[in-house]
Amino acid sequence: MSIDRHYIIVSDIPVEVVRKNIKNLHLGVYPPGGVVRISVPVHLSDDNARLAVISRLPWIKRKQEEFKKQPRQSERHYVSGESHYFKGRRYILDVVERKGAHAVKLRNNAKMTMLVNPGTSEKGRRLTMDRWYRKNMKEDVSTLLENWLPAIDKPLSDWGIKRMKTKWGSCNTIAGRIWLNLELVKKSPECLEYILVHELIHLYERNHNERFIQLMDQFLPNWRRSRDVLKSEPLAFESWTY
Repeated sequence: MSIDRHYIIVSDIPVEVVRKNIKNLHLGVYPPGGVVRISVPVHLSDDNARLAVISRLPWIKRKQEEFKKQPRQSERHYVSGESHYFKGRRYILDVVERKGAHAVKLRNNAKMTMLVNPGTSEKGRRLTMDRWYRKNMKEDVSTLLENWLPAIDKPLSDWGIKRMKTKWGSCNTIAGRIWLNLELVKKSPECLEYILVHELIHLYERNHNERFIQLMDQFLPNWRRSRDVLKSEPLAFESWTY
């Protein structure tokens, strides 16, 4: 499928136009910096895209302001004394150098210990943390899917976890595959469940339309509260909305 990407300027706001083989126009504003992206069907012109952006300018500016105000983590170097998040809780990291396999352990509800070999680089410590995060999130998602797949009653061919710069999750409705942002392991457990269900509902409905909202209300009635919790928690330093 051919995809064309380029930028236009609307009221001093750079807008990425993504033209591809879709039926409906979709406009989004993405954290951390409030990047504006509009996906349009191949038959629509840039003038059509520009008009769509103009009609949503108040909403776009409001979303960008929300991202500016949302708390954001500072850059992490994986050294003792830093704050790191896991399942919505803040932990103080203690890096311990000793010979042996790298590992991360929670000592209590406030301390996180990273065990590494002497001289391990910052990149090595980050990879150690990422592997631990990924292992824990994989276990949590597997447990959630055991409960949700029978309820959703739609075939899911595959799922995975990866870092995503602008989304908490994505769903390929044709392949029946979903991806989840690794950053979700740092958020409250209800946030992970909300995003997982959100993506599973896309197996019924591709677009964020009235039917999609009705299905979310049916399967996860408290999803709006979970969405608000997710919005209130700190964004990662590197950079992501629903």
